[in-house]
Amino acid sequence: MSEQVAEALAERIHSGALQPGDKLPSEAQLVDQFKVSRTVIREAVSQLKSLGLVISRQGYGVLVQEPGIRPLSFDAAYTASLEAVVQMAEVRRVLEAEAAGLAAGRRSEQDLAAIRAAVAALAEAAQSGRDGVEEDVNFHRSIAAAAGNPFLISTLDYLSQYLRGATQVTRANEARREDFFKEVQDEHNAIVTAIERGDPARARKAAASHMDNAIRRIRAADPAFWDQEGEKLAQTLRLP
Repeated sequence: MSEQVAEALAERIHSGALQPGDKLPSEAQLVDQFKVSRTVIREAVSQLKSLGLVISRQGYGVLVQEPGIRPLSFDAAYTASLEAVVQMAEVRRVLEAEAAGLAAGRRSEQDLAAIRAAVAALAEAAQSGRDGVEEDVNFHRSIAAAAGNPFLISTLDYLSQYLRGATQVTRANEARREDFFKEVQDEHNAIVTAIERGDPARARKAAASHMDNAIRRIRAADPAFWDQEGEKLAQTLRLP
């Protein structure tokens, strides 16, 4: 319910009904308007603050802020969908293919050691029956670090909450089928081999192919997977 209240108040701000500098109605007034508890109102206002739409001023209350660059967030209903997971994989393809290409041309021996350790940890997690999500994220991050571009690694770190959510879905799906599991291992090894050989074109192709195949695998998932597990995991694509 706090999300519904936050969305309603955000709409008033975006429509101009509430202008920058305007004071939000008091907590008591909002409770009366929305017929919810004070806790719900406080949570809703907290969400608006996290989105940069309002700010608390001591002695004044909660004020609407001047518009700025809006933090990245997604519609709650849409993120719990297969299509959202596919589209996040498309974002990963753009970023991670370029990261792999740059890493192949710039990696040091220390970078290669980190990448090899990360892919080995990922394989060990899978063999031990763990979901391997953190190991998967760390593997791709080790490649991005080898690219030597601080803006790229910062972008990936910022997006990590969403990328991690999509990774949870794809790995849970891939763990259900042995052929999928083997494919993923082979794809990761192909990326590492290309980076080791210092071949940017092959590294980009291997990383892009890996994400294309991840999309194929999620689209080929048993419908029961989405009903039983996938939709719940996809909720993690939302802003905390």
